[in-house]
Amino acid sequence: MATEKKTDAPISVEERLKKLYELQTLLTQKDRILQVRGELPEEVKNLEDTIQGLHQRVANYQGDIENFRAHRVALQGKIEQKQQLIARYKEQLDNVRNNHEFDSLTKEVEYETLQITLAEKNINEANRSIENREADIKATEDEIASQQQILAEKKEALDTIIKETRAEEEKLVVQAKELEAFIDERTLKAFKRIRRNARNGLGIVTVDRSACGGCFNRIPPQRQIEIRMHKKVIVCEYCGRILIDPALVDAPEDK
Repeated sequence: MATEKKTDAPISVEERLKKLYELQTLLTQKDRILQVRGELPEEVKNLEDTIQGLHQRVANYQGDIENFRAHRVALQGKIEQKQQLIARYKEQLDNVRNNHEFDSLTKEVEYETLQITLAEKNINEANRSIENREADIKATEDEIASQQQILAEKKEALDTIIKETRAEEEKLVVQAKELEAFIDERTLKAFKRIRRNARNGLGIVTVDRSACGGCFNRIPPQRQIEIRMHKKVIVCEYCGRILIDPALVDAPEDK
């Protein structure tokens, strides 16, 4: 599609509408390319986020293991201290002078022995927690491997589609930019806003059987006359799309 060279003189409403329709045609072709890619880009992004989250989960599990190990070392140190105290108390038992001292030292030995038993129980719990976290890491790493395989397949499919359509898409982008240069900023911004809000991406449509080609609502006769005069930009009062006379774009219309 050849594009005229831009001049300093403002173009007429009729020419502006033609350029807008040409631009819409190019953008519709570009939209169709994106539709071919479907949900692959979003699926790839979601998979990448999922894998990143799984890696963070593994890091958290590893942090838990380090904490359990540090707690285990602390408990082992506590046991050694308690054992030293028990040994000292037992030495003192050999030199007691009365039953009160004997009973007091015996209770201390019993207390420290209970503390050792409790510490050993906590060590066993820490060992089980470490084993559980190691199992969690293994399961998560297996899930990461599975997700990475799926991601690789999705990326390969997406890359293939992009390679097949890149040249056409780049050409359409260049042509669209050239056409935008012929349209005033206000009209162009309005057109782009309409496209963003339109479900099918159509910002300008022809009149089809006396109805809007976008929402298919009936256009009043007076508005149809104004559209055929090409004197100003007319929008559909129902959907807000810009309306263009089919005669300007060689589109058929039921008279």
